[in-house]
Amino acid sequence: MGKHKYYYQRLTDDVVVTKSQEYHLPENYTIFPHSLGGRIWSKIVRFLAHLISIIYIRLILRVRIVGKSKLSLLSDQGYFIYGNHTQAFGDVVLPLSIISASDYYAIGSQANWSLPILGKLVLPYFGLPVGQNLNQSGKLIKAVTAVIKAKKVVVIYPEAHVWPYYTKIRPFPATSMHFPVMLAAPSFAMTTTYSKPKRGTKPKMTVYIDGPFYPDTNLNKKQAQKKLHSQIHQTMQKRALLSDYEYCTYQKIN
Repeated sequence: MGKHKYYYQRLTDDVVVTKSQEYHLPENYTIFPHSLGGRIWSKIVRFLAHLISIIYIRLILRVRIVGKSKLSLLSDQGYFIYGNHTQAFGDVVLPLSIISASDYYAIGSQANWSLPILGKLVLPYFGLPVGQNLNQSGKLIKAVTAVIKAKKVVVIYPEAHVWPYYTKIRPFPATSMHFPVMLAAPSFAMTTTYSKPKRGTKPKMTVYIDGPFYPDTNLNKKQAQKKLHSQIHQTMQKRALLSDYEYCTYQKIN
């Protein structure tokens, strides 16, 4: 039996609500640090985040990562990683146990930038905020394009909202595949699963890396998004079947 119980109406609901849910960045925000101090801090914070990932992901959560070697096949180009969103803090630092800290960028909701430490000292150097209007969406497109052209990695949690320790894959739209299709870039699936522990109640966590998946350039944009979405979503659903332990329970209400 799970330790915590969550209630939802739709699988797209946000079950973890914060005070700053409606936070918006100022219209003139910049995505990459341009000042000398910002560039220096970017290197420092990436190093510190890597250390935190080692401590939190490997030593505290004791996550086992399967298939990491598949990423080395694309070490000479930029790519995307799609993951299921089941850890509030863990999903921020998990990729740092999988890819180089210098390569890591993540697309996230602007609400995350309101968090006291994470939003002020970390996300401005890792994060790519989702746009709230055409101008901001244009900033995101330019930023993601620059990251992929620089042979870096963009991490996306397409379910958008965190559902702690959830063992299934929630629906997400085919438009989540907009960037890989637009840039003709490969993608990987990163699926977190939960299994019964030998002792205690905290589940064992295993992360599976699958791919690469390539957009079909013979299809139009909408069809290519739909095909890539189907490949990644089905792969994640198949991996999620390996979960056999519910640490948190979820109940649908009317």
